[in-house]
Amino acid sequence: MLCESVSHHCLFVIPLLESFGQNYPEEADGTLDCISMALTCTFNRWGTLLAVGCNDGRIVIWDFLTRGIAKIISAHIHPVCSLCWSRDGHKLVSASTDNIVSQWDVLTGDCDQRFRFPSPILKLQYHPRDMDKVLVCPMKSAPVLLTLSDSKHVVLPVDDDSDLNVVAAFDRRGEYIYTGNAKGKILVLNTNTQELVASFRVTTGTSNTTAIKSIEFARKGSCFLINTADRIIRVYDGREILTCGRDGEPEPMQKLQDLVNRTPWKRCCFSGDGEYIVAGSARQHALYIWEKSIGNLVKILHGTRGELLLDVAWHPVRPIIASISSGVVSIWAQNQVENWSAFAPDFKELDENVEYEERESEFDIEDEDKSEPEQTGADAAEDEEVDVTTVDPIVAFCSSDEELEDYKALLYLPIAPEVEDPEENPFGPPPDASVQASGPEDALAGGDKKQRQPSSEGGPAKKKARTTTIELQGVPSDEVHPLLGVKGDGKSKKKTAGRPKGSKGKDKDFPFRPKPYRGERPSFPVEALGSSGPGPSLSPKHPPPTPHPTLPLSLYCFHPTPTPPNPHSFTDRPQLVVKPQSGDQDIE
Repeated sequence: MLCESVSHHCLFVIPLLESFGQNYPEEADGTLDCISMALTCTFNRWGTLLAVGCNDGRIVIWDFLTRGIAKIISAHIHPVCSLCWSRDGHKLVSASTDNIVSQWDVLTGDCDQRFRFPSPILKLQYHPRDMDKVLVCPMKSAPVLLTLSDSKHVVLPVDDDSDLNVVAAFDRRGEYIYTGNAKGKILVLNTNTQELVASFRVTTGTSNTTAIKSIEFARKGSCFLINTADRIIRVYDGREILTCGRDGEPEPMQKLQDLVNRTPWKRCCFSGDGEYIVAGSARQHALYIWEKSIGNLVKILHGTRGELLLDVAWHPVRPIIASISSGVVSIWAQNQVENWSAFAPDFKELDENVEYEERESEFDIEDEDKSEPEQTGADAAEDEEVDVTTVDPIVAFCSSDEELEDYKALLYLPIAPEVEDPEENPFGPPPDASVQASGPEDALAGGDKKQRQPSSEGGPAKKKARTTTIELQGVPSDEVHPLLGVKGDGKSKKKTAGRPKGSKGKDKDFPFRPKPYRGERPSFPVEALGSSGPGPSLSPKHPPPTPHPTLPLSLYCFHPTPTPPNPHSFTDRPQLVVKPQSGDQDIE
């Protein structure tokens, strides 16, 4: 009888030790439209902000709690291909397809400094504990460790100088750097000394090797995964790798793959607690989720058919996944079931009608049958001091070697209210004050001199960011980023993305060229449209337009402020427009 009661009691205790729900998303939970085409995304350390790199070079920062845009940074001219947050959330480092790496102040949106590389950047990553170091992976080059304070760089050693298709990543605390090449060789380097600590080779069989596509570490624990070209995701324990040393032969904890469809993987990452692994298919918008401890496939999330996946990011502390396809950020989360019984402690949710027996004194003003409470317990509760100033740290935001949260961390961005009709500089001097204060010579030369504009915060003028050129020996400078096309084949190259530059009056950039007319042309009085008229004066830079042979000359005039038909058209050239008059017939 005693054994039966113990077993019956344990039956109720064991489920409480397990999680109350599944820790992976199960369905789509809306989208985030950045207006521009989204290419890459990353969460900050707490999951409160989501940074999205776009095709037009902008960085859109979303407040993930309100699902609204908190800030837009006009970062680059070319598409943003990689992003990474600093540990405290105040800085953001980005890379674009024109080989530029920039560091940004998230609060002000200012660029701190830039670095120009000879080849496109595939990935960059902040040091997990040192904000002064950034790991950069250029194409056809060994990884580079940048030091932001003095703009110096160190080229990391590689296993084979002839194989420079190398990917790299910091471990969880930044003590070591893991690199992998196209021959399947993994090197573990000390971050401070760049010395080789351990190494091993990823093999598919007895001697066949496979290329390393990416290396990703979990936020908790010592596990990391390796995505290889043989379409298998291997999960290793970092402690075992260090124990095996150089030329070791560690066995992976798990091998994850799609045996039915042989799906290649575009992007892989761990969940926030490190218990699940998500991999995005390179063929379609599909997310595969495995449980790390067992290795079984628990969920497949399907997006819109026909779309290709670009990036995947798992929320640091919640079972939420953000994926990018067709320029839109899709959010995947759990199905929220309403639980009315959680609204009040005495509230019960009933499946059917229940007969309720009213107590005799339930609606009395004073309950005569109520027993007197014990004074000792009430007095003890009143005398107890409650600490309302100390804030307990959130365990999910602290690492295993930390006890307190970072009080300087940037969790949210302030948003200014939108004013429909704002006054022009209501608290500052009038617009003419700067001209009146300066002398007549400065006023005349004001159009030629570039005045330093004050920042939007009302502080001192913005300083131009310092640009440092990183020179790498033996790195080809004609490489094209994979987002833009394939090098060497002009037909396969896509149109260069990014914001269009001004043509500055060059005929070769003008998209519309008039066809030459062969035949007699009527005379056109140039003097009638000279500088005395309302339009701009004609000069060799702006030659007179050629009139159409069948239209009367009275229809031709110059518009003083033409509207360009597209962003590539000239804004400094007068445009010929045709104004119909009442006496003329309709022209088809």
